Amino acid sequence: MSTNLPELRASHGDRDRVVDVLRIAGGDGRLTSEELEDRVERALVAQTQGELAALVADLPADAMTAEDIVVEQRGGAWSRAGNWTVPRHITVRTKMCRVTLDFTDAVITSGTLRIDADMEHGKLVIVTAPGIAIDTDQLHLTYSQVKRASDDAVPDPRLHIQLVGTLQHAKVVEQRP
Repeated sequence: MSTNLPELRASHGDRDRVVDVLRIAGGDGRLTSEELEDRVERALVAQTQGELAALVADLPADAMTAEDIVVEQRGGAWSRAGNWTVPRHITVRTKMCRVTLDFTDAVITSGTLRIDADMEHGKLVIVTAPGIAIDTDQLHLTYSQVKRASDDAVPDPRLHIQLVGTLQHAKVVEQRP
């Protein structure tokens, strides 16, 4: 969400991201239940970027972003599912490993997630929710494949996942819940 031009109209994705940040702040005890309820209601009807920025202005910047995730593993499986906060960047360096990222109940605080992948003989499973778009154009595939749940373009994604890197004898699979 950009606060440089507060008069810009807010999108559904902008509102969703602010609501997610507010819920995290409420869960951390930074907001009372009354404050949380009031701010969420105001976020859902906000028309501009400035209105949304005012709702989170008194919250620390780290409440709005999650730390990067680094997955370095040889063999086995690694998974992130349930109510987790999606960072802006994930690094996946694996050999003979299955990695699952389930966005069904994830808290999305940024409009873009970059996943840097360096995988050999493995599988990356991405469980998407409505409003999530995956871009695999920057993946270098060697005896590897990408299986998408749908080729339909998401018009205004609340999360745009950019997959970059190299897959050797590996597979990326998008699944729907």
